[in-house]
Parts: sequence; C-alpha cells; structure tokens
Amino acid sequence: MQKSPLGIFEKYLSAWVLISMIVGVAIGKIFPKIVAFLDRMTIYHISIPVAILIWLMIYPMMLQIDFSSIKRVGKNPKGLIITLVVNWLIKPFTMFGISYLFFSIIFKMFLTPALASQYLAGAVLLGAAPCTAMVFVWSYLAGGDPAHTLVQVAINDLIILVLYAPIVLFLLGVSKIQVPFATVFFSVLLFVVVPLLFGYLTRIKIIKKKGLAWYESDFLPRFKPITILALLATLVIIFSFQGNTIIKDWFNIVLISIPLIIQTYLIFWIGYGMSFFYKVPYTISAPAAMVGASNFFELAVAVSISLWGLNSGATLATVVGVLTEVPVMLSLVAISKKTQHWFHFRE
Repeated sequence: MQKSPLGIFEKYLSAWVLISMIVGVAIGKIFPKIVAFLDRMTIYHISIPVAILIWLMIYPMMLQIDFSSIKRVGKNPKGLIITLVVNWLIKPFTMFGISYLFFSIIFKMFLTPALASQYLAGAVLLGAAPCTAMVFVWSYLAGGDPAHTLVQVAINDLIILVLYAPIVLFLLGVSKIQVPFATVFFSVLLFVVVPLLFGYLTRIKIIKKKGLAWYESDFLPRFKPITILALLATLVIIFSFQGNTIIKDWFNIVLISIPLIIQTYLIFWIGYGMSFFYKVPYTISAPAAMVGASNFFELAVAVSISLWGLNSGATLATVVGVLTEVPVMLSLVAISKKTQHWFHFRE
C-alpha cells in the first residue's frame, strides 16, 4: 500500500506545534476561566476533552493497519527481527539511560530533582513505544518497501498491548518513580486497544462493502487531516495549562530536546547498522531503522496525562518529543537516501 508524501500538516508539523504552543499559552493567560473549566472536566484523573482528541488522533492510524499482512512475516524475517530487537530490547533502555544521564547528571545544575524525574518519566513513555503512523510516511519518502512496513507496524501494535505497560513500570520503578499499574494498563486499554478494535472492525466492514481500492484511495484520505488537527487541538489545551511554566522556564524545553534528539539518531544508526551487517536490502533496512527511531508520541502523551495531568513536567517532555520528531526524521530520510548505495549489492 503506497502512501502519499508529506502534506502541509505533516511537512510543517514542528511549525504547527510552535503555533499551538503560542495559542495555548495565550489562552491560558487571557482566558484562565476556560482553563479552569477544562481542568474540571475529568473522570478518574483523565481529561475528557483530551481523551476524545486522543481517540481522534489514534483511530485514523488504526484504520491503516492490515493485520492480515502478518501472514507475510516470513518473507523478510531479518528486517523484522532487527526491528523487534531494537524496539523492545534496546530502545526503551537507551532512552532511559540517555535521559537519566542528561536530566539527573549533566543538567543537574539547571533542574530540580523533582523536575528531572518528571522529564525522565516523559522520556520513558516516549521510548517504550515505536511509531505506528508517521513511519508510513518516513518509509515512503525513503523508498522503503510499503508491504514490509505494514507488517512491522502491525506486529509492533500487537506487542505494544503486551509489553508497553510492563516496560514503562519497570523503568519508572528503577528511577524510583512509583505509578499504579492499573492506571498504565487502563491507559493502554483506552488509547490503544479500543481504537485498534474499532479501526479493525471499520476496515473489515468498509472493505467488504466497497473494496480495498476504494478504502485506500477514498476512505482513508478523509481521515488524514483529522489526526493532525486533533493533535494540534490537544497541544493547545496542554500548553494552556503549561503557559506559566513555558514562559518562566523556556530553557527547559531546549534541555528536554537534547537527549530526545540524541536518542533518535542513536536508535536509527543501531537499526540501520544491524541491517547493513546482516545484509538486509535497503528497502527493508530503511523502514526497519525508522520504526524504532520515531515514537508513538500520541500514546505517550495520553498515558502521561492520565498519570500526572496536563500541567506536569512529564507531559511537557512528551510534547517536546512531538516538536522534535519531524525535522529529525526528515534528516534521517535524507541520510537514508544518500547512503542507500551501501545496500545496492544486497538487493
């Protein structure tokens, strides 16, 4: 299934995030009553408006997943094995290690211990889940195999259901950040299982009625703007709560971005290097490296809000992940295209 290149929302996502930041901060300063009203709209510490917006973000992603593609898993096993090893045995732990190094040691003079722990928690939430949506775009732009990318995403989505909560709880426990298992589990259930199930049922029903060609060419494009618009609306709400923090401690956003960017490049080169070493074709190597390099930031934002609220340092850290993702991943696409000749004799 071929995906279209970056649209205006995806291409300039970082700019849209900055605009959302400015709008959100302005709303928080000019209309504090609106922020107070939104703060009261919660059930069991989950913001109702944000929950709805996150569903609108994640549901269109799940419409793209074809779980029948898993039957093709044996066609390129090396690329898939590399992706799974990087995503689940390496990435969460390097994210924890790099973030702890920067937030608790290198940046110790700039951050209080409590704030360092919050930023570390947000980074852990980002690092524990590989990308499930934008990776289709990165794979397309890099010239990756779309069928194999679909297999990778489908299998990682299933693994997220089982491993995300235990990995997050383990790493947060190592850093002595105590969180209830029930909250993390419920967040995964609410923001992954439910939209995944509805997306799967929608896909089956529409394809049966209209056919796969109509589904991919007409139905899916209608939902494409919804994900980005819901994301931007969520960010406006988050930044309306984070306004005072951002104005007072804008430097912290720069501090948060440094380990996140280093982690992204590191994971890409680990995956890309392993693919080269094991003689995996370029069309498999590029998406295999990018699935781990990018993050399922929508899930990270949702879980952080459920655990610590809209105005927490952890939530700010997950949002900075959104801010840095697009320019960094576009640079990795450029690197992949410039180095694809390394793999030519392997095709």
